[in-house]
Amino acid sequence: MKNTILAIAASIITLSSGISYAQQAKLEPGAMLPRVGTEMLSATDGSLVPYYKSADKNGLLVIFSCNTCPFVVKNESTILNTIRYAKAHNVGVVIINSNEAKREGDDSFEAMKAYAAKQGYTVPYLTDVNSQLADAFGANHTPEVFLFTNNNKLAYKGAMNDNPGNPGSAKITYINDAIDAVLAGREVNPSTTKSIGCSIKRKS
Repeated sequence: MKNTILAIAASIITLSSGISYAQQAKLEPGAMLPRVGTEMLSATDGSLVPYYKSADKNGLLVIFSCNTCPFVVKNESTILNTIRYAKAHNVGVVIINSNEAKREGDDSFEAMKAYAAKQGYTVPYLTDVNSQLADAFGANHTPEVFLFTNNNKLAYKGAMNDNPGNPGSAKITYINDAIDAVLAGREVNPSTTKSIGCSIKRKS
């Protein structure tokens, strides 16, 4: 009887851990780049990409995005400008699509290919199978950004600017300021901002 109770308790703990993992795994500034061995299919060129290898000599910027979220659409120019700014400062960039629940629709691989071509992406646009990378990062919105230093430490996470709902009226470009701080060897301030956008559509 005792063994049966222990077995049931262990099963409940295991199940609970599986359910809550996505909520628990939130990266904080100073955390190391997670799941560096993860390879992902790129809609930009059809290749299989180890995402961390997109890092450049000054770090890596990871952008969680998708094809049709209204916040992503409003910030399309901001995303492209952010890519250009990062690359100009030798920071590598990857864009991650973690909307696994919409993989048969708006965020299918074919739709991603069409969107990447339309946007003129020059960086990998990667398919996050089962939202594994989003879970490891604790990413919950599109768009949402994570900037890592050349030592693979998280320096900044959150929004690209202070007005994701109306980026044309933004007064502070958080991500550019964060890149500038990292390059100057200064502490990023703020190192965390609230990400505002559509929820990442994980499978239930």
